[in-house]
Order: sequence, then C-alpha cells, then structure tokens
Amino acid sequence: MTASTHTPDTTPDTTPEPAPVLSVSPMVLPTPGRAVDLQLRVSAPVTGSDLPIILLSHGQGPSNHLSSLNGYAPLADYWASHGFAVIQPTHLSSRTLRLAPDTPGAPMYWRSRAEDMTRILDRLDEIETAVPQLRGRLDRGRVAVAGHSMGGHTASLLLGARLTDPQDGTEVDLTEPRIKAGVLLAAPGRGGDALTRFTTENYPFFLTTDFSRMATPTLVVAGDDDPSPHLTVSGPAWHTDPYVLAPGPKSLLTLFGAGHGLGGVSGYDVAETTDESPERVAAVQHLTWAYLRTALHPGDPAWPTARRLLAAGPDPLGRVESK
Repeated sequence: MTASTHTPDTTPDTTPEPAPVLSVSPMVLPTPGRAVDLQLRVSAPVTGSDLPIILLSHGQGPSNHLSSLNGYAPLADYWASHGFAVIQPTHLSSRTLRLAPDTPGAPMYWRSRAEDMTRILDRLDEIETAVPQLRGRLDRGRVAVAGHSMGGHTASLLLGARLTDPQDGTEVDLTEPRIKAGVLLAAPGRGGDALTRFTTENYPFFLTTDFSRMATPTLVVAGDDDPSPHLTVSGPAWHTDPYVLAPGPKSLLTLFGAGHGLGGVSGYDVAETTDESPERVAAVQHLTWAYLRTALHPGDPAWPTARRLLAAGPDPLGRVESK
C-alpha cells in the first residue's frame, strides 16, 4: 500500500448548522415616481437577533422569473439559513414587469437598480413593520450588497464604481456608505475597447465603467470559462476587472471550469445554467457566506478557514487571491 502524500487540512469548519428560514414575498413599498412600486422578498432565520443584512441584486438572462425577487434561491436560502437577513428587490429590468420599451431607463435601468437598494436602506422601518417577525432583529450597522451579472454591475456602483451617464455626460456616483462589504458574481468588467460593438451600441453606460474608486471591501467571483462574447472581447478575464482595477482590500475567487451561472446560483435546476454543478454552487454559497461573515464581523475566522478548506483538497474547485 502506498501512503498518500496529501496532508489533510485539520482546520475545523466553523460554519453554523443551517436554521429554519422565514421568507416573505411580495412585500410592496409604495414608490411614487417609479414606474411601478418596489416589490421585495425578505428572508431571514426564524430565530436570532442582530442579523446582518445582504441586499441581493438579480441579473437578467432568458428566464422570466429568475430576474426578480423569485430568483437566486440557492444563495438567498443559504445566507438566510446561516444568519443573514436577505432582501431581494424586483428591479425595473425584470422580465416579470413587462414594462414598455420606451419607459425611461429601459432596458437595463442601471441607475434605478442602484437606487432601489438605497431606497430599501432608507425604509427598513417600513420593512420591519410589514414583517413583524423581523422587528428589532436587523443589524443596520452591518450591511452588504451582492449581485450576479447585471446585478454585479448594480452592486459595483453601490460599492464605489463610477460611470459617465451617456444621456447627459455627467459622472455618476451612487456609492452607498451604509454598505460595508460586497460580493460581485460574474460581474461586468471595464468599458472602452473591452466591449463588443453590440454592447457599446445597446448598453452605452458600460463604456465608462471605472473601478479605480471602488474602495469598499469586496469579494469578486469569476468563472474561468465565462467569456461572455456578446458583451466583451476580453474573454473570461473581463469578469476579474472589478478585482484587478479596484483598490484593496479585495479578494478574487476564480472558479475552475465555471461559466456565467457559476454552477447554478440563479435558481435550482434552471435550464439556462450551462455549467450545472451542485459542488460548485456549494462552494460559492459557503465562500461568499464566509467572506461576508468575516467582513462584517472583523476577527471572525469564517473567511480564513473557508480559504484553507478550499485549498486543502487534492482537486480544488477554485483559488482565492487577495490584495
């Protein structure tokens, strides 16, 4: 018998056991001046206090309901069952709303998306009133934002990225200081010559994306098999731009073999996931939870422990680097 040369990592996994989750939807915030009122899903553990908050921004894609408060259950369920209150808005870009194509801000509503998140933070009292089981349980000093794909663009603006409004040429700063950490999942990268002609013609707000002042601590998650050829000529590396071009502190999780769905984060068993992998989704769930746990509770060992566990196996699903 040949002895293994691999020394297993004996670092204990400090992930808490999942708790039962309360999920309420649709919760409606009357929003004068918006094309429709803002609809939310709020998910949280049934018990516990001082719950940190994650604002989760959906992407787009071909499905009807993933781009709404009904999407991203693999992430929302996991985070809520492990101690976070997760708030998911239905942005105006959602296919479920079927807004007229001439609605101001169409088709991506990039500014409105970010404003939805600030509006949620402004109105947490109303949310607690509408969900009495949450009253007094939210930790408003510990807020994070996460987003996938177009939702990653939304999150990046809230974390400090800038762009020039193609309508009036003004620089747009939508940084939200109440947000203390972020997770960008398969998020768009830089503009300029990295974009396809289709992107520049149809989504000109991408042209001037600038990460140089995105200073909020952030975990960028990217698949090394996610070329997004309809958007960029830079290949999978484009999705690492929010890490490469932003100042620290930042971390980058590169998932080996992952496509744009990162294994299936947008929903359970959805047809548009081209890289279906329960193991990959589990890694994203755990590593994003651990990152935000430590980012919002400095000194908590969840993130360094998760990094060691990722690297410990003989065939790791990805790698993490930080700056």
